[in-house]
Amino acid sequence: MVPSEADAALVKKNAEEHALDGKRKKKKKKKQVGTPRPACSWVYFSREFIKEYSASHPESSGLKAATKAASHAWKSMSHEEKAKYTRHAREVWDDYLSTAPARAPKPRKQTKLVTRCSPGRLFNVLQRLTTDQRAAVRSMGLGSLLVLRCRTLRRSLCLWLLERFNTTRRSLDICGECIPLSPREVEFVMGLAACGKDVVNSGPDDLIANLRHSYSATNHGISVRLLEERLAVPEAGEDFKRSFVLYALGTLLSPTARLDVSPSFLHFLTNMDVIHQYNWGKFLLDRLVREVSRYRQGKQRAVGGCLLFLQLFYYESISIEGSSALAPTVVPCLSSWGEEEITEREKREKELGGYGSGKVICKEGCFGMKSAEHRGQLDGLPLCKTSTGEHGPASEQDRDEANEEQLNGDIAIDEVDMPNFLESQSVVCGDIESVVDSVGSVCRNREYGCNETVDYTKNNDHEETCMYAPCSCPLLSCNFVGSSEQLSLHFSSKHWDSGRRFRYNNPLSISLRIDEEFLVLQAEEDGVLFLLIKCVIENIGNTVMVTCISPSSSKVKYLYDLVAGRGISCLRLKSLTENFPGLVEGFPPMDFLLIPSRFLGSFGELNLEVCIWNSTEFSLDCS
Repeated sequence: MVPSEADAALVKKNAEEHALDGKRKKKKKKKQVGTPRPACSWVYFSREFIKEYSASHPESSGLKAATKAASHAWKSMSHEEKAKYTRHAREVWDDYLSTAPARAPKPRKQTKLVTRCSPGRLFNVLQRLTTDQRAAVRSMGLGSLLVLRCRTLRRSLCLWLLERFNTTRRSLDICGECIPLSPREVEFVMGLAACGKDVVNSGPDDLIANLRHSYSATNHGISVRLLEERLAVPEAGEDFKRSFVLYALGTLLSPTARLDVSPSFLHFLTNMDVIHQYNWGKFLLDRLVREVSRYRQGKQRAVGGCLLFLQLFYYESISIEGSSALAPTVVPCLSSWGEEEITEREKREKELGGYGSGKVICKEGCFGMKSAEHRGQLDGLPLCKTSTGEHGPASEQDRDEANEEQLNGDIAIDEVDMPNFLESQSVVCGDIESVVDSVGSVCRNREYGCNETVDYTKNNDHEETCMYAPCSCPLLSCNFVGSSEQLSLHFSSKHWDSGRRFRYNNPLSISLRIDEEFLVLQAEEDGVLFLLIKCVIENIGNTVMVTCISPSSSKVKYLYDLVAGRGISCLRLKSLTENFPGLVEGFPPMDFLLIPSRFLGSFGELNLEVCIWNSTEFSLDCS
């Protein structure tokens, strides 16, 4: 039976009604919006301008023309003219932060890679070392760590490399090639010796009983925070050397799956006079293979070992420039990779489609050179006179002295050869003691504004106290690095709504949400940045402290006052700020206010009153 036209029309009408009902059911309810976020200075200006423009231009075509005119007017205004609206916007924003209810913390994404390798913690400690302490580090053959510039691991890259790390063959299977790893690669990347005595971290426990007691070692290990406190003491003796080696091993060179440092390392730290004779390259690689193997076997949740070595080795051995020509190699390679260079490299990797899109330029373990040739550039430079000479030492005594100097990484260059060496060599060694009187060198902080030119032999002294030393933006999503003055301008222009403005000598009420680990404070008078840092101590409460973002060598300090109250109870801390070139990782050795959990608000927020005094005036307050 063929349906009539009337029946077809009825079916079509019913289908349309059914579709309309479906749309009505799918209509979502509007979300209940709480207190709206305050507007920026441009919005306040545009509102005022549009009202005046509409009244004086009744013939205009409407809101579009008025908004366009407001945009042109805003762009032509000076900073002084905009100050009125900027100040108003900041006042409204401060009121919003003080009165807005605490929001429930958003669940964080769980990373697939857990590791205790933290170059940032070691970087912060290195910035605070004195000249004598740096000399002590060099005497142990670990001077290459002093040029560490990388502060964070790229976990996505490390995870990608771990999946391609063959622990049996000790190689990386990437870009269609099998790249072997040996202590020589560790030497080129990390600057650690690839020859010498084996590092043995085992033996009778009674031989290290006293050392275990002095470091309060437990079955879990030696506390990293305890080592940080010891390294903060300005002495460079045997205790400093032992504490530094333990800290470097626990945070960068050989971290385990635990938070603390393994006490087994004390076995090879009983005699600190032979530390420079150890084969640190072999030890680092052996521990990395061991820790990765245990992780794959499911024996531990975190990945131990020096993952920074894998990350930097990948950057050096895989070229993504599209050219087979090799750039000059800087030894150790870790001095070439700072946050800015790594960010740029990661950006190019994404543009090419991800990791492994480049070309292998390091297949035989020498970054494009034969092993003997590369070793010759490090130990026997043609224009350098080393202890071994061109044909080797003539006597047994000379040979012993040559081996000792080789392990220390010391190369002496005659004054007449220095200019030729600097111009002709493509390899820059880490620790070179030159017999020169006046070889000009620019400060390494030149890109941050320092125009100082100092003698070659005095360069390190100047750089340790340079006021243009780089500081990093404390916000985790920002990679900006610059001098303290550049950072102040950057934060006030790019992140003005991510912190709190305050005035010296005036108390400021602050409420830290339960998920907030720190808050950036910026002084209105001079733009100096401070960090109000909160650390949670489980089942006890929170610790709170204030630091200043500036070079660690800066002598300027600020007096601050922290007050926390609950009912008639009141807790107070009055102390001086410490200087750090960015966000402090871990628990820095400094004064803090311990606030019990019962002082927290109903939503877990922490209410404080902070007052910071100007550095030129705090002496009066202290008296």
